[in-house]
Amino acid sequence: MNKIPYGRQNIDQKDIDAVVTTLQSDYLTQGPKVKEFEVKFAEYVGAKYAVAVNNATSGLHLSVLALNLYKGDRVITTPITFAASANCIRYAGAEVWFADIAPDTYLLDINSVKELIESKPKGFFKGIIPVDFAGLPVNMEEFRALADIHNLWIIEDACHAPGGYFIDSKSEKNFCGNGNYADIGVFSFHPVKHIACGEGGMLTTNSKELYEKLLLIRTHGITKENMSENHGNWYYEMKELGFNYRLTDFQSALGITQLAKNNEGVARRNEISVAYKKAFEGKIKFQYLPKDRYNAHHLFIIEVEDRKELYDFLHSKGVLAQIHYVPVHTMPYYKKIGYLDADLKHAEKYYSRCISLPMYPTLSNKEQDLVIDHVNQFING
Repeated sequence: MNKIPYGRQNIDQKDIDAVVTTLQSDYLTQGPKVKEFEVKFAEYVGAKYAVAVNNATSGLHLSVLALNLYKGDRVITTPITFAASANCIRYAGAEVWFADIAPDTYLLDINSVKELIESKPKGFFKGIIPVDFAGLPVNMEEFRALADIHNLWIIEDACHAPGGYFIDSKSEKNFCGNGNYADIGVFSFHPVKHIACGEGGMLTTNSKELYEKLLLIRTHGITKENMSENHGNWYYEMKELGFNYRLTDFQSALGITQLAKNNEGVARRNEISVAYKKAFEGKIKFQYLPKDRYNAHHLFIIEVEDRKELYDFLHSKGVLAQIHYVPVHTMPYYKKIGYLDADLKHAEKYYSRCISLPMYPTLSNKEQDLVIDHVNQFING
């Protein structure tokens, strides 16, 4: 039985050739391909600066450090996300506060965030980490307005959404991670994401100060800039306690060729989404698409009452559907540190019903028809 996964990388000969060429060059890491990837990615999303990292979790960690998050600070995020969106707050010794999701878009609910902020004294929170969940962009303009009132920073977790965008109040298109409203954007290059580098990530920002700090702490906090006049070319200084979160040149070479075909991939993902919606309209609930958004569709999620039974049925047919995600606040670690009684009813209801169907550019029409037939067979009994 040929199995149909929920996600799959799209590696072609151009990707392979790019990696081989770089492997045969003088630089495997800290070479020119990293900078080339950063420049091209920044141009792609419309940001001024980009910083390549070894994975998105490292990128989230660097982001909270660059924004001066310290022990005892508090940051708001969504419970419906991969754990790293919240864990990065804990890495800095700060507290995670979860707000609920909107039941139709599955995104962090700005009204829930507003209510949470206003229930606490001024200065209680330090920042917000909204997530462009499943590829659907958050309206960052609305979050920026709220954040500015309360002097909060914003990290946009855009790991699911390169190529997605929302239309702001000026009728301008804002690609995820463009830095117009969030302080830093974070992207993932895990194999099931849009751009596959094996592992990898990218940070984007429009702040030169943040850009320079991210570069510094990405590489041990070490710099060689402006030091050769009084010392030899060998000299360097460690300015801060940093990390080795670098991306390699051969991964960057792969990222460059992957990036070049992302628009085509996102267009195909939207074709697949349209076909799913046409098949399930009026029968099965799926993620709502506001008129001002373009969904990059990392995932296509439906909701059903008997989710576990559908999951088992699809797997028995070779359709490897997945669940995204177990709410972060229900994880044993977070329960242990005080989230046992968190009131996040929309997130928990969503989790009890959600299932992700196959969604990737190389999914064929025949394979998708098979997935649809199996789902309908289950729903119709």
